[in-house]
Amino acid sequence: MNTFNLESWCKPKGASKSQPMGLMTFRVSEDAHLKMEQAEDQMTLDSKAHEMDIPIDIDSLELQLPPECDGLSDAAFHVYRHPHEDRSHFFLTGHRASDGALVYSNAVLVDQLG
Repeated sequence: MNTFNLESWCKPKGASKSQPMGLMTFRVSEDAHLKMEQAEDQMTLDSKAHEMDIPIDIDSLELQLPPECDGLSDAAFHVYRHPHEDRSHFFLTGHRASDGALVYSNAVLVDQLG
């Protein structure tokens, strides 16, 4: 498993821009890592597929959020691949439990999952 400390962002409903929230810490399980690699393979085979969401169990993340985020109502790893790149990236995304605002982390290369 891999643990990441990444900058997080919040985009409230109706806002035009995201706002920084501070560091978010989470752990990627071996199962989630495998699913990200499978998504990466699928996107390699299908030239029209550039992104996929992998739903995850919030409890499996060992998630620590900044104080202004009281919790997430859902969570997924968003895996994406630019057409001109050979590698995929992912970030954690979800919605803040208190108001439904979009919350997400900075992106990481899938390759960094070891």
